[in-house]
Amino acid sequence: MIILKRESDIAKIRESGRIVAWAMRLCSESIVPGKTTPKFLDELAEKLIREKGGRPSFLGYRGYPAATCISVNNVVIHGIPDETPLQEGDIIDLDFGVYKEGFHADSAWTFPVGRIAKNAERLLNITQESLWQGISKAKVGNKVGDISATVQKYVEANGYSIVRELVGHGIGRNLHEEPSVPNFGRAGSGPVLKEGTTICIEPMVNEGTYDVVTLEDGWTMVTKDGKLSAHFEHTVAVTREGPEVLTVE
Repeated sequence: MIILKRESDIAKIRESGRIVAWAMRLCSESIVPGKTTPKFLDELAEKLIREKGGRPSFLGYRGYPAATCISVNNVVIHGIPDETPLQEGDIIDLDFGVYKEGFHADSAWTFPVGRIAKNAERLLNITQESLWQGISKAKVGNKVGDISATVQKYVEANGYSIVRELVGHGIGRNLHEEPSVPNFGRAGSGPVLKEGTTICIEPMVNEGTYDVVTLEDGWTMVTKDGKLSAHFEHTVAVTREGPEVLTVE
């Protein structure tokens, strides 16, 4: 069942979203090639979230051991933060959520570590644009499949592949709610988007094949061919005025 949100609910998601965006920015600004570790960024994100009166949505969720998912290079999603220093040329996906006053918000962004190769830069640009393309379809009366098809068409037209095993999701009092929001599919399919629907749109785009492998830790998912992957995500409200991005400062 899709839980429609009142304006007062959306206001609380918006507040959680502001904290996500603020903490995300400060973490990204703290990245120093050859020095900064994912573990440091995880601890910083948790400190910032709690400073604003929230709590990390991911910590303890289904047994997840950290406040953030930090995925580097060929890690698609759910990378567990460790002490390996980030290197010049890496790409790093920061993914985390905030729970405050009964509501979650969730966002992810893939950042360059120092100067990166042209192919990595293009992957980030295409993946980010595919997110905005998908968000543009989050309108009252459209269907979830309109978002899915738009993301897939843009990504594949640019020579990349969309991960199939992971999808976006509804969000609200629970971190994951209905509906599922795939990044692939057929326009005109799926649930109708109604005013008050709140969803996370999150393209996960691979440089090579869309096939992924889960590592022995049970969380970390990597590209099967070892090529790069990028991930961008916003929490979005469907309103009568159009899509509203809630994970911004």
